[in-house]
Amino acid sequence: MKKITKCPSCGSVKIKKVRRKWSGEYRGQSYTVENLEFHECPDCKEQVYGPEAMRAIEANSPAFEKSVAT
Repeated sequence: MKKITKCPSCGSVKIKKVRRKWSGEYRGQSYTVENLEFHECPDCKEQVYGPEAMRAIEANSPAFEKSVAT
């Protein structure tokens, strides 16, 4: 993941890399990603996701479930 040193939303230099359980919701259906690594700003709560984090979110999101042919 690329090192981010400044929050893209508020400009804070306090933004830091974190790794924790992340939760999302799609059309009323909740889902979680364990041990997701991303950057988060403690000042404005902005979250910045790298390509690996986005792949993990997509892999767990019901929005990206493959439909099963019957």
